[in-house]
Amino acid sequence: MSERVARITRTGGPEVIEWVDVDLPPPAAGEVRMRHHAVGLNYIDTYHRSGVYPVDLPAGLGSEAAGVVEAVGEGVTDFAVGDRVGTFGPTRGAYATARNVAATQLLRLPDAVGDRTAAALLLKGCTTECLVERCARVQPGQAVLVWAAAGGVGQLLVGWLKAIGATVIGVAGSADKAAHARAAGADHVLNHRDEDIAARVRAITDGRGVAVAFDGVGRATWDATLAATARRGLVVSYGNAGGAVTGLNLGTLAAKGSLFVTRPTLFDYYVTPDERQAGVARVFAMLADGAIRPDIGQTFALEDAADAHRALEAGETRGSSVLLV
Repeated sequence: MSERVARITRTGGPEVIEWVDVDLPPPAAGEVRMRHHAVGLNYIDTYHRSGVYPVDLPAGLGSEAAGVVEAVGEGVTDFAVGDRVGTFGPTRGAYATARNVAATQLLRLPDAVGDRTAAALLLKGCTTECLVERCARVQPGQAVLVWAAAGGVGQLLVGWLKAIGATVIGVAGSADKAAHARAAGADHVLNHRDEDIAARVRAITDGRGVAVAFDGVGRATWDATLAATARRGLVVSYGNAGGAVTGLNLGTLAAKGSLFVTRPTLFDYYVTPDERQAGVARVFAMLADGAIRPDIGQTFALEDAADAHRALEAGETRGSSVLLV
């Protein structure tokens, strides 16, 4: 059966994404053939495409998708033809009309969670759960800073943090994005284009700074993040949208108040099947409770993935972006 699949044979800009026809073989032992209905777009996809995160070439792109089981390989007992399923990796190749994927990387989707919601939520939601509850272990009453608070992960972070009792200070880059961060639950929203973020954070926290700062931007916001974080506070650097943080001087952490810094990766926290299942269950529970509301700000046709990458990297998107098959 011929399917359309995105491939990159070199790294670079969005133009390196190529679409090819492939004959998909029957699923091997332990695999499931998954027909994609919606595919999640994530900033990490641009890192793989551009070479920020090196991958072996040629390579597929994308790790997040929702769809239906079309066939199962030998030994697969947890899924059957017709089951609605989702995946968030770590195997890449979700930019495709269909693919064979290890059954261990699939999860059954609740009836109440549609394909578009699942594609917008799975990777970002589990990333949020990992950052808040496993990495930073945020406690009720703590003041927390969230950069890019109107982005896909940012909005989920805001809602999640608010639900567990944190005081949330979000940062956005426009009045429209600020409104969406407030709607997600932020107690305070700052505009990085016309405000001194560190000074405003210190004013809001009576000079203390935040206990935890979630920075998915990177180099462009690094100095402000350090200046806004309280003594012995934790900086969680989880993205490079504004460039990679390099050349970190450990003495700076001491000078800023004996700060802690971590650069977490989701699948270092979701190693075992039990860790993975617990995280997914927590995400679906937070969704059912209304604590998080994935905001699909825009959709693109699957084969317009290059345009989606351009919009994402230009800061022209809001919330989550979904590629429709």
